[in-house]
Amino acid sequence: MSGTRSDGELLRAIAADSDRRAFEELYRRYAPWLTARLRGRCADPAVVDDVVQETFLAVWRGTARYREDGDAAGWLWRIGSRRLVDALRGDGARGRLRQALARLRHRDEASAEERVLAGVEHGDLAGALVRLSPELRAVLQATVIDGLSTREAAVLLGIPPGTVKTRAMRARKQLREELA
Repeated sequence: MSGTRSDGELLRAIAADSDRRAFEELYRRYAPWLTARLRGRCADPAVVDDVVQETFLAVWRGTARYREDGDAAGWLWRIGSRRLVDALRGDGARGRLRQALARLRHRDEASAEERVLAGVEHGDLAGALVRLSPELRAVLQATVIDGLSTREAAVLLGIPPGTVKTRAMRARKQLREELA
C-alpha cells in the first residue's frame, strides 16, 4: 500500500491480521507522544516506559478494543492513563482507600471531603476548584480523584511526600472556607 495509512487502517490491520508492520507504524506514531504525556503525570521514567509498553501490548494482544468512530490518540491515552494509575496505586492503595473511607463514615465530625461534597449541593464547587492554584488542584486530583496514597502521589507529581501532605491540607482548608 502506498502512502501513510490512517490510524483506523493501522488498528484494523493489527486487530484482523496481527500485522506487525502496522503495529510498528502505530507505535512509532504514538509511543513518543504517549511517553511525553505520561511523564507529565509521573516523574519516574521507568514506570512511564513500563506503562507505554503495557499500553501497546494491550493493543497488540487485542485486549483493548478500538471503536471505529473514536480518536486513536484519545483511545491510547485512556488505556495508558488507566495503566499508569494502576501501576502507581497497586492493589494495596485500593485497600488503604477503602479503609480510610470506612473510618470517615464512622467519625462524628464531617471530613473535608464530606464538606466538599455537601458544597456540591449548597455551594459553588466548580468555582472553588478553579480558584485553587494548579499545584493544589494536582494534589487533589491525585489523592482524592485518583485515590493515590501520599507516597504514590509524590511519585506521580515529582514532589516530596511532605509537600503532598501540605498542599492537600491547604487545598482542603481553602475549599472548606470557600464552600462554608
